[in-house]
Amino acid sequence: MSKKVKIAYVCDQCGADYPRWGGQCTSCGEWNTIKEVRLGSASTERTSRSGYAGSRSEVKLLADVNLTQAERISTGISEFDRVLGGGIVCGSVVLIGGAPGAGKSTLLLQAIANIADRGVTVLYVSGEESLQQIAERALRLKLPADKIMMLMETSVQRICDVLDEIKPQILVIDSIQVMHTQEADSAPGSVSQVRESASYLTQYAKKHQVSIFMVGHVTKDQSLAGPMTLSHIVDTQVMLGSTDDARFRVLRADKNRFGSVGELGFFAMDSAGLREVKNPSAMFLNRAEKPSSGSVVTVLWEGTRPLLVEIQALVTECQYGNPRRLAVGFDQNRLAMLLAVLHRHGGVFTAQDEIYANVVGGIKVTETSSDLAIVIGVVSSLKDRVIPHDAFFFGEIGLSGEIRPVANGHARLNDAAKHGFKKAIIPKANVPKNAIKGLQIYGVATLSEALDIAAEL
Repeated sequence: MSKKVKIAYVCDQCGADYPRWGGQCTSCGEWNTIKEVRLGSASTERTSRSGYAGSRSEVKLLADVNLTQAERISTGISEFDRVLGGGIVCGSVVLIGGAPGAGKSTLLLQAIANIADRGVTVLYVSGEESLQQIAERALRLKLPADKIMMLMETSVQRICDVLDEIKPQILVIDSIQVMHTQEADSAPGSVSQVRESASYLTQYAKKHQVSIFMVGHVTKDQSLAGPMTLSHIVDTQVMLGSTDDARFRVLRADKNRFGSVGELGFFAMDSAGLREVKNPSAMFLNRAEKPSSGSVVTVLWEGTRPLLVEIQALVTECQYGNPRRLAVGFDQNRLAMLLAVLHRHGGVFTAQDEIYANVVGGIKVTETSSDLAIVIGVVSSLKDRVIPHDAFFFGEIGLSGEIRPVANGHARLNDAAKHGFKKAIIPKANVPKNAIKGLQIYGVATLSEALDIAAEL
């Protein structure tokens, strides 16, 4: 007797499920994203969720769980290790996404070449490229290829059979979108296949302490393709993107159970592959020799380190009826709020001007420490007053015009001093007790104080 097949309709963007198909997902608002998913019979579902037919988990008391420090394996690439939280955790599952040509496969090939050279067994499973293509890339990058094991396969069951034979410590799946499992009755790349394949491999990794890297595709809006449950299954999710000029690559951790979320790693792409950038602040501070109005430097805190970036503002007369407010690199609504505070507590009227603000280098600002620098840049451009190259600003601006302190202020000051900056306008609460050699610090409590000091620089 044939087994009854259960069918569900799931949005491949947000993971919402529906009893029937619809043209638009009411949860995320996207069109044509609801796909049919075949769930299989109850017995099949139990088998796929456990990972192995007939397997049974062991019940333990929480006090009996081994609390030894998780062992980490270094990739030999310090920027990659930084994003992962200090290296690869044994038994962890890492999902790395990015646009085509960003360098995902190149980065992983360089990393496993370094790992294999130290005697760690690695296996690279390719479901898209041929082994000849990967060998040619390794030759072009001048990587040692005599210790890297390769496999062309798309079935997760057959991959796990090979893993049982050779027992590698590191596994690379390129890519998870082309993998399929026998437990899901749908085409590879569908919502159910991606979810079940990732779940099957994750269960294997946890049981056998194999560290797995999964390469993931991205959609047209640069978000990770596949069901949202894919992000929940893995331990770490990182995205590899490029700066606006495409010269550099930025690796960001969007989720990390073993490290900091939001950690950044910087790389430069050249003929030898991805080369890590040791001093990213110098990369983003490639400023023009002649100072210009509207250019201000701030110190962001990305993950576990400070990052010096340049913020540019342009204020011009309105050519049409409604003045434009355009922000690139940070929230446009926050720019509108800061302009309102500037008018109310700084006495600077900008309602009739068009204002454009940009974070140089393609960096996305997610914290509020850049508020003071943005406002100073707008005033500098409006009054055509140049801010000295050796000055920098950071601080959060409140709605009442107060300058609020930010986290890790002392580390930001030390990093700026190392790069040759001489003057700092920061929140009064962030002023260190001991002076920093070569750095003149101005502590401000209100926006009006900051504007007065900036006018005297």
